[in-house]
Amino acid sequence: MNASRKSDESVVPATSVNNGAAEAPAEPTEERDSTKRNVDQAALHRTPGRIERKSRGLAGVREAARKDSTLRFTALLHHVNEDCLTEAFYNLKKTAAVGVDEVTWQEYERNVEAHITGLHDRIHRGAYRAKPSRRVWIPKPDGRQRPLGIASLEDKIVQQAVLWVLQSIYEQDFLGFSYGFRPGRSQHDALDALSVALTSKRVNWVLDADIAGFFDAIDHAWLIKFLEHRIGDKRVLRLIRKWLRAGVSEEGEWFQAKQGTPQGAVISPLLANVFLHYVLDLWVEWWRKNRCRGDVVIVRYADDFVIGFEHRYEAEACLEALRERFAKFGLKLHEDKTRLIEFGRYANERRERRGDGGPESFDFLGFTHQCGKTRSHGWFTVQRTSIAKRMRATLAAIEQQLRQRMHRPVGETARWLRSVVGGWLNYHAVPGNSRRLCQFVDEVSKHWLTVLRRRSQKGKERWTWTRMRRLIRKHLPRPRILHPYPNDRFRARLKVGAV
Repeated sequence: MNASRKSDESVVPATSVNNGAAEAPAEPTEERDSTKRNVDQAALHRTPGRIERKSRGLAGVREAARKDSTLRFTALLHHVNEDCLTEAFYNLKKTAAVGVDEVTWQEYERNVEAHITGLHDRIHRGAYRAKPSRRVWIPKPDGRQRPLGIASLEDKIVQQAVLWVLQSIYEQDFLGFSYGFRPGRSQHDALDALSVALTSKRVNWVLDADIAGFFDAIDHAWLIKFLEHRIGDKRVLRLIRKWLRAGVSEEGEWFQAKQGTPQGAVISPLLANVFLHYVLDLWVEWWRKNRCRGDVVIVRYADDFVIGFEHRYEAEACLEALRERFAKFGLKLHEDKTRLIEFGRYANERRERRGDGGPESFDFLGFTHQCGKTRSHGWFTVQRTSIAKRMRATLAAIEQQLRQRMHRPVGETARWLRSVVGGWLNYHAVPGNSRRLCQFVDEVSKHWLTVLRRRSQKGKERWTWTRMRRLIRKHLPRPRILHPYPNDRFRARLKVGAV
């Protein structure tokens, strides 16, 4: 493993050129997991031998990256060997949609050893060519559509292998308040961190920010510059450039990609995290240490982030500076979705005193966050409920699917519905959200009953509510709280990470 040192003062503030902010201990509510915990990979390994060989090789990379935050790695591609590529293939989802190559996972597996040998050879002699992503559109809760890029099978394999290599480096650099698409971190970890930060720190103002079209606006030149801080292997950088420039194919027509990275590509979340690490994370860390006197907390999940401030004037100054910072790197805040609101333990009293009504709420990772009080002691807490608009959109989609399944066997529909409802409940079953959980199951039950009654002319007589309740009890999950309180899980997670 060869490495060299490099710094670039044009990218980050002078005090953060060598990632010094990343090495400083985070606030208690934003503490980093240990290195050991950050690099856990939920991969479907094929054989123990491959696991050991891959982990031994990348362990040295992780240790070197952890010890020196200015180190540039000039020899990385040899970690993308046949064993790593094979493991990457078996890590892919077998039922995933196909790309422009129209090759399925099952077809590739029939002669996987020969395919992997050929792919490995093409990668290391520079003959590998990235194919354009197949663009599909998926509906968003607000009625708009989001573009999704589906890569070809071999592109997915190579991207997964390179992802593991890059994660070994960047998991040592990323700050504690960054949670999106990182090993050992989930959306609920981010939600817990935010709740603990808002209740334990002196937060009176919350900046609820949204980056307009982030994945489509990533500047390729800046991204490569950021990657060059740590990656000195030109062959790895060449692979990333190929993926960025491959473009997209929609209905047989190719479109050039001058900026952005396809949502849905295996490598895209990591590239997005690297971009925001330099554009946002290090800058915010520098800002709160050098420009703020009061408490400042931040939690980021991919391009969705929330910043809490003690003082309003610091929040307004940060927002204005953030707009300028983003403009420098080709990003901009969504003006309609970016708000500075009064929030915290004293927000209700202050707003009532001024006659402004109750405190405003904000949405983050599927939940509406509101100022509340505990039942037992009346202490300040953050009340989280499922976003009503998104829940209605999910219910409408379920209703449409039920209509399409109207004449299928009841047992088949019941199994599908149990999976869908169970998945929604598992995510949204947080303390304080019982009302939304019950409402969701009730609405699904009503839609299901309506469809069953339309199956025949005597459906209304056959499907009474008494019979329907028995069907619901048998097949649908019961709404109940599954997640612990944020403070309990957050503290337990920090304790485990400190071991």
